[in-house]
Amino acid sequence: MTTHSETVRTERQGLVGVILIDNPPVNAIAPSVRDGIAAAAAELDSDPAIKAIVLHCLGNTFMAGADLKKIASAPTQVTSADIIRQMEDVTKPIVAALHGNALGGGLEFGLGCHYRCAAPSATLGLPEVNLGLIPGAGGTQRLPRLVGVNKALDMILSGKAINAREALESGLVDRVLPGQDVLAEALAYARELIDKNAPVRKTREIALAAAGEETFAAAAESAARSRRGEQAPLVAITAVRAAFSPFQDGIAREKELFFSCRDSAQSRALRHLFAAERQIAKIPGIEKNVPTRQLQTIGVVGAGTMGRGIAVACLDAGFHVVLVEMEAAALNRALAAIAEIYKGSVAKGRMTEADMQSRMGRLTGSLDLKGLDDADLVIEAVFEDLDIKQRLFADLDRVCKPSAILATNTSALSIDSIAESTARAEDVIGLHFFSPAHVMRLLEVVRGSKTAPDVIATAMVLGRRLRKLGVLAGNCDGFIGNRMLAGYRREAEFLLLEGATPEQVDAALVSFGMPMGPHTMGDMAGLDISTAARQRRRREGKIPADPRFGCIGDALVAQGRLGQKRGRGFYRYEKNARAALPDPEVHSLIQREAERLGIARRSISDEEVVERCILPLINEGARILEEGIALRPGDIDVVWTSGYGFPRFRGGPMCYADEIGLPQVLAALDRLSDLHGPLYWTPSPLLQRLVSEGKKFGELN
Repeated sequence: MTTHSETVRTERQGLVGVILIDNPPVNAIAPSVRDGIAAAAAELDSDPAIKAIVLHCLGNTFMAGADLKKIASAPTQVTSADIIRQMEDVTKPIVAALHGNALGGGLEFGLGCHYRCAAPSATLGLPEVNLGLIPGAGGTQRLPRLVGVNKALDMILSGKAINAREALESGLVDRVLPGQDVLAEALAYARELIDKNAPVRKTREIALAAAGEETFAAAAESAARSRRGEQAPLVAITAVRAAFSPFQDGIAREKELFFSCRDSAQSRALRHLFAAERQIAKIPGIEKNVPTRQLQTIGVVGAGTMGRGIAVACLDAGFHVVLVEMEAAALNRALAAIAEIYKGSVAKGRMTEADMQSRMGRLTGSLDLKGLDDADLVIEAVFEDLDIKQRLFADLDRVCKPSAILATNTSALSIDSIAESTARAEDVIGLHFFSPAHVMRLLEVVRGSKTAPDVIATAMVLGRRLRKLGVLAGNCDGFIGNRMLAGYRREAEFLLLEGATPEQVDAALVSFGMPMGPHTMGDMAGLDISTAARQRRRREGKIPADPRFGCIGDALVAQGRLGQKRGRGFYRYEKNARAALPDPEVHSLIQREAERLGIARRSISDEEVVERCILPLINEGARILEEGIALRPGDIDVVWTSGYGFPRFRGGPMCYADEIGLPQVLAALDRLSDLHGPLYWTPSPLLQRLVSEGKKFGELN
């Protein structure tokens, strides 16, 4: 055995040399790995007793890509592409033994080997586009030579991994191994190649099948639609085009394009989110070894749209679910609706009939809270009214077993006020799902002042089991997401009073990268929901005495214009259609409201729309951080990108603020305060402090 670095060594198994990589936990391609592979390959190539080589990774996975913490300062001289080229030039067949995740740079090393075999459970992919990058070690040049341009574009632009069987069918791997003893079976495959006198097969020398201009045009159109506003997919198409140049020219072009992406604001934002989504599980004061409560049966109270979605999410995660509704007709509708969701998944090939029957077999309907006496966790999803929720929790406290966790799905109400209605405030927590709950990735986990550490830890584990991004929030009106949303929607309506139209405001924010504008979103959610929330907040003194606040939305609701469900809201909707159509009646209503309030209307630019709506997110986010409602700026960014549609390529509101520059953000808030008064535009103390210290939000992560 020869050790070439702290992470790479070689062994000899008869005629086969083995390059062993051991860089736990995911065999990331650190410099020691890259350089060690080069030295090991050269050593084995020079040994006349060795006739073939196997590239194998210890642990549970093949190389799973580069170390993102170091990618911003990655060398521009000797790169992985250079090492892969050297490995490809070895004179003896090299077999890549792929298992676990062969992703990004890891797969690119596999592409540089002469043959590839994969464990049945292996997944292979080039996910760089998800980080605002393109493959930078030959992936855009070698993959099309193995699988064709169409398949390569699909893999690179989607960033999705494929399984071993699909990899075999596409030509990406040469063999799917029969079992799970990867090294032993890869050695057997290498010996077969020796017996056959198999040649060294350089991927770069494989002829590239022709692809017409329509192939690239279709890929660009698809990327623009599915990854709206993102630059990396279009850059990746340019790189794949370069594969039709002489190989070395194509590699040079790929390298140039990779570094241009790496240094872009979009890649910085997406890499920030990648790290932030992994950091949300780290909660100061709650150690990893805090015991969590066992969850097998989950109760859901309320069988409306939200309750059904929560039930489906829990069934998908393998839980038994008891769904409670007070009226038999409503319960039967809910059970039928859940069955229809699963039937749709079966029809689309997303699950088998057996999968559907298994899930439905774990679902029980009940017309009585007593059906929850054995539930380990109960989630209420009833009407957003504090009195109703308090009465329900008092009943749950009596019915549920002492070890049960009681969770509320409230989007804004005080967790402490709900917990006060029980004798077990330490067992009460907020689990704020986003609709549709079985689809949306975000879960706000809201702790009350008395919530026990093991309850918080259990809720975070639950989020992971549900395959959601669980973000811990403190208890305040609206928590993280909806508290910030209030300023966004406030300014969107103020802009209407001052001269904009709903369609202009929405179009400007969609152009910024939001999936829909605030007025379209309001119509979809139901304007009566927003009005009810405003009325509650007014009663509680949480809205300033400002006659402008929500006046348009309230006037629309007073006219019965509740949004899509009534065919009229900020927009009008044709029967059985969701297209939002401008409505002159709404324009007239806005004009009348402006006149009533004495507001002179003017021309408003799209730039002002974006500034007026996005800056409140940043400023309120800073206040939330200062109050400890959010643990980190990255947590806020995860909430807003995964739950509210803030464009991922901008990294979330706090990351976007850093990219703009906090001094510029502060100057804009001061300017708007001078123009519109300090009521809504006073800069947060945290923002002012960071600017004075020359720091960024990112430093608080």
